[in-house]
Amino acid sequence: MTGVTVVTAHDVNGAPLGFTANSFTSVSLDPPLVLVCVANTSRNFETLVKATGFAVNILAEDQTNVSNTFARPVEDRFATVGWHKGPHGAPILDGVTAWFDCSMHKTVDAGDHTILIGQVEGFDAAATPGLGYARGAYVTPSTAVEAIEPSPNLVVSALIERNGEILLLEDGKGGLALPEQRVKSEGVSASLTQLIASTGLKAEPGFVYSVFDDGKHQHISFMCQTAEGEPSKGAFVPMTAEAFAGVSDHAILSMLKRFATESPLGNFGMYYGNQHSGEVRPVLKEK
Repeated sequence: MTGVTVVTAHDVNGAPLGFTANSFTSVSLDPPLVLVCVANTSRNFETLVKATGFAVNILAEDQTNVSNTFARPVEDRFATVGWHKGPHGAPILDGVTAWFDCSMHKTVDAGDHTILIGQVEGFDAAATPGLGYARGAYVTPSTAVEAIEPSPNLVVSALIERNGEILLLEDGKGGLALPEQRVKSEGVSASLTQLIASTGLKAEPGFVYSVFDDGKHQHISFMCQTAEGEPSKGAFVPMTAEAFAGVSDHAILSMLKRFATESPLGNFGMYYGNQHSGEVRPVLKEK
């Protein structure tokens, strides 16, 4: 599964242009660099490679129509889409879950595509879950959750993030843990909703971030974002080694450290494995 983005820029006359892409990834944190790929056959190829910058708009789960508009040969793709200029001047689409406005750092020839590497000049993110794409179809957090069969051995946990901090609770053993609970008969979606509600926060369920088996239970962790209220239990802590030192579960600690590394530029992967070892498969190519 990949995240769906729309890459935007301006032509030499100042008119906006853009295309749907799912080849977005981070390159560097210092300086902050990201990359996208554009087909050499694209009608906007010459304009894009000569542009002074571009923006990456990460679409929200309700923006399938925006993705379709920018993926098709529409004469004026911006006619039905609200947008404004970002801090560096590239078009930022309204309602997206996150955006990165970039100056052009470098272009690299790569076979029948060209890699555009941009330096992030400004960015923002909302609590809205993103739109995914897998096996020729769009995937939203709600459809992904419903596809998981409930099981008495299944445990869901919530990575509730706000302003660069993570919600952690006391685990009853003198340590810290993520909010988690066994999946009930109502299913994964209802259990995750109940879990989030139990924290006293208004958080939006996101995509699966990690799946692992500890020998007794299968654990599924969901990325969630919240921008409102204070937790009724636990506290938000910064994503630092010092703040995570009290996390007692090795697998959760490892996941939190990875999340802290991936969060600054929103370039996430999904972990599959057990509590000791596994692999991370990238989540976040032009379609």
